[in-house]
Amino acid sequence: MSNLTLEEIQNFKGKYPKQLWYLFLVEMWERFCFYGMRGVLTIFMADQVLGLSLSDKEANLKYGAIQAFVYAFTFIGGIFADKILGFKKSLFFGGLVMIAGNIIIAVAPQNFFFIGITLSIIGTGFFKPNISSMVGELYREGDDRRDAGFGLFYSGINIGALLGGAVCVYLGTSADFGWSYAFLSAAIVMIIGLITFLFTQKTLGPIGDSPLLALPKNTRITKEIMVYLGALVCIPLIFIMIKNTDYTDYFMYSIGPVAIFYFLYETYKEKERKAQKKLLAALIFILFSIAFWAFFEQSGGSLALFAKNNLHSDLLFFQINPNIVNNTSNALFVIIFSPLLGLLWLAMAKKKIEPNTVIKFGIGFLFLAGAFYLFYYTRFFADSNGLTSLNTFTLAYLVITFGELALSPIGLSIMTKLSPKRLSGMMMGLWFLASAYGQYAAGLLGAGMSSPDDSAPLVKKLQLYTEGYHQLAIYALIAGIILIVLSPLVRKLMQEVK
Repeated sequence: MSNLTLEEIQNFKGKYPKQLWYLFLVEMWERFCFYGMRGVLTIFMADQVLGLSLSDKEANLKYGAIQAFVYAFTFIGGIFADKILGFKKSLFFGGLVMIAGNIIIAVAPQNFFFIGITLSIIGTGFFKPNISSMVGELYREGDDRRDAGFGLFYSGINIGALLGGAVCVYLGTSADFGWSYAFLSAAIVMIIGLITFLFTQKTLGPIGDSPLLALPKNTRITKEIMVYLGALVCIPLIFIMIKNTDYTDYFMYSIGPVAIFYFLYETYKEKERKAQKKLLAALIFILFSIAFWAFFEQSGGSLALFAKNNLHSDLLFFQINPNIVNNTSNALFVIIFSPLLGLLWLAMAKKKIEPNTVIKFGIGFLFLAGAFYLFYYTRFFADSNGLTSLNTFTLAYLVITFGELALSPIGLSIMTKLSPKRLSGMMMGLWFLASAYGQYAAGLLGAGMSSPDDSAPLVKKLQLYTEGYHQLAIYALIAGIILIVLSPLVRKLMQEVK
């Protein structure tokens, strides 16, 4: 175990602690795995030759169910990390399970897809919330460098998403490779990420250690083993619920109220009134984020099928697979514009005109509305065959990126600012559970836009999808306006937190 103390880690010079760079790399490889998988899920399931031969509607529903379970399990993983495992052991266990899941799918995608994806869901649940919580612990409370740290960490997420999105879609849709290679590549990079973390642990000192270190070793190990066994017991349950999305509905109707009840219970246990108000402010951010992700995550569902069926392959002067554009353009734009937007916030802060966190959330929705109006507007560039402009489609992703940059990296940071240390894992898990509901709703929305007849002409599919995007643009605009109007109330609940 490292002799580094938490005070020594947090007393770093310069803009970023060195541990952040290591966690950046670990997260980058894990996001390669995650976004690579996400990018191929719907098109693999809808592939009528080498995939699962599902209808567009069923592929959208199963995509929503899979993504919902991935994020829902982060809430459970966050609680077990807080109470028993600690972030380090939770992350390592999750990484091992993710690797196993991807390798199982790669062996025979058509036969082992659902069992492999079940393991990936469980693994991501133990991995994802805990690395974000460790980033938060690198900073003292009130350290102004925290947002910059999460901004850098977020760029690691998007570099991984860019690489994974391009590589997995290319391998999966290429006649020279195929779906097995796409899933195998996700497993390989996850192995690299886990090896990186093994070398990172010694620099983290007490960050991420088990909260049960004071207990006798045998007692602690028994509790940890029970967590691992409990996770494995969940495998058949999740497998059944993914195979039959009706069961997913029952799960989502249940876990949300349970999570809110547990949140309110923990909030009530807080003795300080200020801490209670901060937690309520965090809940408001979480609830609005559900709507944001329900719209944003069309990228892995309906937009993936829209790109597959209804887009030309001409982008400026190049020929490119539209689904590579769908799966990578957002990440590329984040990498390019995230530093520039950070500089803009700094310049506005110096002039004392920087919008507060709540207003930034509202601005995120306004950009989201603009992006979906552009997705809708592609219908006016369509030819008689129902194929439309990849350039306009890409422009919409540029706009949606600014919406994401106004909300998501700030959201990760604000969860760590508003959460008491003892609840940091749970609150990060609750943030990702909101994403689960967003993903679930995204699948339902995408299925509602799909043509009931898979043999319908592409013109009909174009009309249905773009009309759906027009409705989403209106809803996003309304949500943004409501959030901006509510900003004074939310700011009071946040206390001194910026």
